[in-house]
Amino acid sequence: MNQELWMGAALFVVASSITPGPNNTMLMASGVRFGFRRTFVHLMGVQLGFGFMLLSVGMGLHTVLAQFEGFYDVVRVAGAAYMVWIAWKLASAKPHQDDLQHAEQPMGFWAAVAFQWVNPKAWVMAVSFMSTFPPPQAGLAQIAPLVLLFVALGWPCSASWAGFGSAMRAYLQDPRRLRVFNVCMAFALLASLYPMLKA
Repeated sequence: MNQELWMGAALFVVASSITPGPNNTMLMASGVRFGFRRTFVHLMGVQLGFGFMLLSVGMGLHTVLAQFEGFYDVVRVAGAAYMVWIAWKLASAKPHQDDLQHAEQPMGFWAAVAFQWVNPKAWVMAVSFMSTFPPPQAGLAQIAPLVLLFVALGWPCSASWAGFGSAMRAYLQDPRRLRVFNVCMAFALLASLYPMLKA
């Protein structure tokens, strides 16, 4: 890959990772509810889970799966159903008290890893990226650096969403403000489904 392709790949990573989507919306909501430290495991699950998906797609997984008619339709429907459930949980969440907050748990590492496989935006990003930047017939030696680039640049983008959520915790101690925030995040999560389901 030449310098122009590397620069293009880096811009793709930043543009796709910093924009709103299911992962970032959920990370910001988790940052508000649990703080950055407790959201860190969720954040790592997102990044490493997507990195593994990206590697798998780059090594040809999407070509194999494309042979199964309707596979991506099933992923879109399953992902949409899960995100609607998450949106409902956000919208209906009651303002937490300290004891309730500690009793609840943020999304765990493996749950965040597994979520990538039903996240329509993750599939679109992975297939688009690996269809554009690696050379034809690329092997592990060419795919792995691109995966590392995506994780290295994508991590701070996603971390900024969790950090922003954590920074808003003091402001959102007011139950009414928190309620409005949760409903807005639920609508944002549902809104992110439209372009992905339309694709």
